[in-house]
Amino acid sequence: MVEVEQPMGAAESAGLEVDGGRDARGAATGAAAAMTVMSGAAGDDAIVAAIRSGDHRRALALCAREHARALGQLCMALLGSQGEAEDVVQETLLDAHAAFASWRAEGSLRAWLCGIARRKCARQLEQRARRTARLRLVHDGRAGSEGEELVMLRERAERARHALESVRPTEREALVLRYGSGLSFREVAEACGIDEAAARKRVSRALGKLRLAMSEEK
Repeated sequence: MVEVEQPMGAAESAGLEVDGGRDARGAATGAAAAMTVMSGAAGDDAIVAAIRSGDHRRALALCAREHARALGQLCMALLGSQGEAEDVVQETLLDAHAAFASWRAEGSLRAWLCGIARRKCARQLEQRARRTARLRLVHDGRAGSEGEELVMLRERAERARHALESVRPTEREALVLRYGSGLSFREVAEACGIDEAAARKRVSRALGKLRLAMSEEK
């Protein structure tokens, strides 16, 4: 089992909620800055070197250290379940390990990993839809015994979740990749298998729909 950091809670991983008068872009941009956990090119250089030298075990450990948190945030935002997000991150890293030998280093390593995670999340949602028919934020019924701050946090997370559900899945994925995982538009395009112009359009449309949904919540 690969050791990874746990993804953030629903409110944090959604990363797109609005508090007070902030609009969708401001909320998303602020979340992206807060979620910056990558150590930069040096970390990816070490991973690439390990892959090329055939030390795939080390490459896997470095991927977990450098990218697991961002993958967890992406999966949590798309799935809305911390348990499922943790499982998908594990599966993503294991799939990446199995594919290291054939990896061609086309595009960024982070975009490649996010692409694997995105596809796994899509399959997970399809399976869940057959079981429960819709994605929702789960409440455990213990709100009465929780502190006021935690209750408010859950309520804000639920509002953010409802707003995200108003966005088309393909646009939501692009939005979360851009602002949740901190990918550039080029990397979003790589992860989604589209060109950069299409990636920009998806993010723009998602922001517009999210802003509208959140204004209706007020």
